[in-house]
Amino acid sequence: MAVSIDTVYQKVLGILNKEQRGYVTAQEFNLFANQAQLDLFEQYFYDINQFGRMPGNSTEYSDMLNILNEKINVFETTAAPTRTGSFFDEPTDLYRLGTVVYKNTTTNTFGVASTESIEAERINANEFLYINSSPLTKPKNVRPVFVSNTSGVRVYGNNEITDVTEVEFQYIKKPAKVEWKYQMVLGEALYDSTYSVDFELHPSEEVELVTKILELSGLLVKDYNLYNVANQEEIETIQQEKS
Repeated sequence: MAVSIDTVYQKVLGILNKEQRGYVTAQEFNLFANQAQLDLFEQYFYDINQFGRMPGNSTEYSDMLNILNEKINVFETTAAPTRTGSFFDEPTDLYRLGTVVYKNTTTNTFGVASTESIEAERINANEFLYINSSPLTKPKNVRPVFVSNTSGVRVYGNNEITDVTEVEFQYIKKPAKVEWKYQMVLGEALYDSTYSVDFELHPSEEVELVTKILELSGLLVKDYNLYNVANQEEIETIQQEKS
């Protein structure tokens, strides 16, 4: 599921042309499109926090938490990390780190090896010294922990785990950068589907994407009436969702 970059672009151009509001180039549109996609994506997490404090809807297809989780699930992924120095590197497309998994391999008395995936507990860096100093709380292979900071991730079992094949990240990735690409034919820019990149957002976000891009376009062409109209439509949409 995705939203066609060309469909959104044509709608934006159509509205701007119909209202004689000016013109937005492909480069400007791509800039606005990525900003709009990121704004909507980040809003999911604020909305989950808000709706999580409200009573749920008994109707499966209208419960806002279910709808938001469905929109976010497409961005959930897993990856084996790379390593730089003392740290596992976070994925370049990471938005939020979810679970760090340690693949604990053991061998039974018959010499048969088996691997169990164990979720590592996240702890703060300043907690590790105290946790590691007590035999009762010291990390074990069967009870691993991890510390995350701006340098990367460190994972501890019986000892610090450094093998990239023994660790897996489960995380929410950022939306891919969208781009409307074109080929010049007889002086006209024609859509090139081969090299264009669609929005990764849920198809239901198409109208909201158009609205947000128009809002940004209104600022570009210094048409504050267009900005206000698009902004008001966005506010009404949010109010309908939360009512």
